[in-house]
Amino acid sequence: MTTTIQEDEPPSGHSSISISLQVPEWKKILRKSISNSKEISKLFNISEEETRKICEKYPARITPYYASLIQEKGDAVYKQCVPDIKEITDSFGDEDPLHEEPENQKRKNVPGLITHRYPDRVLFRISNQCAMYCRFCTRKRKVGDIGKNPSWDDVVQGIKYIEEHEEVRDVLLSGGDPLMLDDAVLEKIIKSVYEILKQRKNSIIRIGTRIPCVLPQRITPELCSMLKKYQPIYLNTHFNHPAELTEQSRKACSLLADSGIPLGSQTVLLKGVNDNPETMKELMQGLVAMRVKPYYIYQTDLVKGTNHFRTKVEKGFEILDTLIGNTSGLCVPHFVIDAPGGGGKIPVMPDAILDINDKEVKLRNFEKGEFRYPQVSE
Repeated sequence: MTTTIQEDEPPSGHSSISISLQVPEWKKILRKSISNSKEISKLFNISEEETRKICEKYPARITPYYASLIQEKGDAVYKQCVPDIKEITDSFGDEDPLHEEPENQKRKNVPGLITHRYPDRVLFRISNQCAMYCRFCTRKRKVGDIGKNPSWDDVVQGIKYIEEHEEVRDVLLSGGDPLMLDDAVLEKIIKSVYEILKQRKNSIIRIGTRIPCVLPQRITPELCSMLKKYQPIYLNTHFNHPAELTEQSRKACSLLADSGIPLGSQTVLLKGVNDNPETMKELMQGLVAMRVKPYYIYQTDLVKGTNHFRTKVEKGFEILDTLIGNTSGLCVPHFVIDAPGGGGKIPVMPDAILDINDKEVKLRNFEKGEFRYPQVSE
């Protein structure tokens, strides 16, 4: 099979594909984002000098839409988007704790945009830009640096890797945020991957994006019509607090769901944002009502500059204990730790099995009651 993208094509943000000169509404909104330290410090009444130092290392961008969700300084929405001096004063953590970079991966000869951790699937980072730069981001080391945006040659090398590795049947398009690319450029990449994968059994494409939460205006009928052509395609988005479940985000998710695209949400457990059972329960129920299946609750990764967001792992158990049995199973995600050093996602659960032997399994339910399940006789 021949890769459908030519190596002499321009960078992914500047394709030679004919694109309408009319600026989409979502780009007009994006251009009004709050991004320089002076503007941020003035708007939120914080130190300009501190904000400048933070943004020099970890860029900031807050869409006007997401900023409008802030009700007061220090609330759950504020903490996710406004720079905090702890990002540069707390040295705990690692720039690449999950070993996503090629030099840290166990597999050799992996292109720069590919992480191949699991046997049959790869993560493909096709963008370095996000509509908003979350202060707890796993890829704080990479996002927001325009000078390090993937080149078209980088993208081609990633596609060739997928083509050459026939065991790959699942490709997760990530970034940054893939939906920051123009429709035509995004389709060119998706189509190339799709043409490769459709020859393989049980193949799928997934997209990881926070756009429905932070810039829902980007989800247009045109985008959905394009994505619909490359089924099966799944979209995992990212909501962390009930305040993010707005009419605009509901509309964005409805457009995707009505196009036949299954939606999931990957929530991060964040101190001072969603680290209490009732908040998380409201969020999970709200997501299901929007036709978004709660997929993961992540324990915060050990990323440098994010230690102030971390909770004890037991807090995740407390939240799961509140969800299991007290709401429908659709509202209960997996609680996972993405193991430091590239170990991958490991599901962790409160102790539901108290004892197991050849005769019976001793179980604990959500009300702390104990039950016995007899083993089958061999």
